[in-house]
Amino acid sequence: MKLMHAAVVAALATLIAPYASADEPGWYAGANIGQSRSKIDDPRITSSLLGSGFSAVAITDDDRSTGFKVFGGYEFNRNIALEGGYFDLGKFGFTANTLPAGSLNGNIRLRGLNLDLVGTLPITERFSAFGRVGVNYADARDHFSGTGAVRVTDPNPRQRAANVKFGVGLQYAFTDALSVRTEVERYRINDAVGNKGDVDMISVGLVYRFGGPATAAAPRAAMPQPVAQAPAPAPVVMAPAPPPAPAPMRVSFSADSLFDFDKATIKPSGKQSLDKFTSALGATSYDNMTVTGHTDRIGTHAYNLKLSARRADAVKAYLTQAGGIPAAKITATGVDGANPVTKPGDCKGNKPTPALIACLQPDRRVDVEVAGTK
Repeated sequence: MKLMHAAVVAALATLIAPYASADEPGWYAGANIGQSRSKIDDPRITSSLLGSGFSAVAITDDDRSTGFKVFGGYEFNRNIALEGGYFDLGKFGFTANTLPAGSLNGNIRLRGLNLDLVGTLPITERFSAFGRVGVNYADARDHFSGTGAVRVTDPNPRQRAANVKFGVGLQYAFTDALSVRTEVERYRINDAVGNKGDVDMISVGLVYRFGGPATAAAPRAAMPQPVAQAPAPAPVVMAPAPPPAPAPMRVSFSADSLFDFDKATIKPSGKQSLDKFTSALGATSYDNMTVTGHTDRIGTHAYNLKLSARRADAVKAYLTQAGGIPAAKITATGVDGANPVTKPGDCKGNKPTPALIACLQPDRRVDVEVAGTK
């Protein structure tokens, strides 16, 4: 029995340098299940029977099976991972009815190990495409039996061999930890009677990424109190007291008023709020301006830090372009959810339910502080 090519070999997705990312590396694991497909070489079976003095009256193929795989991997960054695992492509077979009267039954069971290099191309924050290329080490176990006039001399041949494999797929991240993926893979296989062919598997599965809890922001060290020293004797000079330093002007914008949930693009209503701010600032003279983005505590530290920074950068860009404020006077930073407005115990739970998201709304904000006003 021979497994034959069923489609063009899937291409590995090409990685482009501008998409390189410095995201934190980490381990992940998962499992897929789906349908595996092969093509039974009926002409070869017929030829083999003729060589033994039999004619094939009819051949029935069983070329579909259920396949699965379990895997684990390590992400070096957002684009490159090394993945290994165990696969079971299922069982395929045929029954050939012959003259003189009899039948030849054959099946093959395919299992093995694989090691792949996986390249990922992000499309959105949560949706991505990926391709893989690697090697599989398959254990092919054939079984043949005959009835009537057909006799089998070697009923249980077995073959182990390494070959290439390819695949492409799509992946969607429900959270930073849990994703769903669907993919198509091609395994090059040696059967146990000297033939090579391909088995394709279309599957869907879940991926879980391991990681510790978000790193808490380190508390700021208390500033040392100045030590009072006795002044040296000096003549008394009457002089006017210096004017007090101008107090900074601080405005806090709700992130929900500026952005859609989990986005960093300023919406029209948010632009109106920022326009009112620049109009109120008017001709006020100031030394510098600080824009600070805040998120709530839902999600991982790494993701929230990037989102808060992107939101702060978006506000800075709008104030510069639409408000005419020099970019050199504006500093934009993101600080994750380290400085919440809500108090501990106000909002209970960790799952991102609508009630928790609404409760934590005050924590999602952008603060703008204008220092040195005159």
